[in-house]
Amino acid sequence: MRVRVLGSAAGGGYPQWNCNHPNSRRARDPNDAAAIQRTQSSIAVSNDGEHWFLFNASPDLRKQINDNDVLHPKADLRHSPIQGVVLTNADVDHIAGLLNLRESHPLRIYATGKVLDVLKANSVFSVLNPDFVERMPIKLDEPTELVGPDGTASGIHIVPFAVPGKVALWLEDKSKPVDTKAMGEDTVALEVKDDSGKTRFFYVPGCAEMPDWLAARLNGAPMVLFDGTLWRDDEMIISKVGVKTGHRMGHMSLSGEDGTIAAFEPLGVERKIFIHINTTNPVLLEDSPERATANAAGWQVSYDGMEIAL
Repeated sequence: MRVRVLGSAAGGGYPQWNCNHPNSRRARDPNDAAAIQRTQSSIAVSNDGEHWFLFNASPDLRKQINDNDVLHPKADLRHSPIQGVVLTNADVDHIAGLLNLRESHPLRIYATGKVLDVLKANSVFSVLNPDFVERMPIKLDEPTELVGPDGTASGIHIVPFAVPGKVALWLEDKSKPVDTKAMGEDTVALEVKDDSGKTRFFYVPGCAEMPDWLAARLNGAPMVLFDGTLWRDDEMIISKVGVKTGHRMGHMSLSGEDGTIAAFEPLGVERKIFIHINTTNPVLLEDSPERATANAAGWQVSYDGMEIAL
């Protein structure tokens, strides 16, 4: 099984378009090799290197396809190795890229019923011609094999399961308090298995906390791609680029006693990789103390184009 990181940054990418934070200034400097630009979070998964399924479709998808030759058309005048898309939530940075796939091309969209209802309620997604694009509901905690639009089995099996998180920002009800650690179909992680039933990796691009049951599920995993949004909870506030804490946005922080690095320390995960990293997070900088701390704890920081063989 192969995994290609298409985008490793959080919403808005790195650097975000209107951000003048020191991290973003460094990313815009073509001579700064320690501050590599990144597009918005998404991965592609394949069992044979020819047929690929996207896990989330970022607004940067067109660029990501152009930047990754494994996703280029290979045959005929109309062709794509992309067989389908699996959505883990309805965040703009995970669904807007679907609009890039509107050329009446066969593929399948896999998502929970709640996320599919969001797509159905927004008529702009009707540009994905239903004569070609099937919407496939997936249920929490039930295994599903990803199947191409022609019915070909991929050998990639997913088990979606709820993790603590919140509804997408643009779906928040301003008249009600926001549950930042809700459990349901709004924030989903994926356990990815092969035909033998062996777990190959977990994909958790958003997570608000690490309850005991989640720690037990990830314990000893061969690989986990995990939410790396912020280094510290008040990062955006002290940087004066925002007013929300990581907690309010539904994300764990990397550092601190209750942070991701500490939570994973006893779990014995073989390969730990941060993904969905915000433009303010100093772990993006290869020469930062925070990057050194993460690396010393056994973590890798994903980057666009990162190739992982399992």
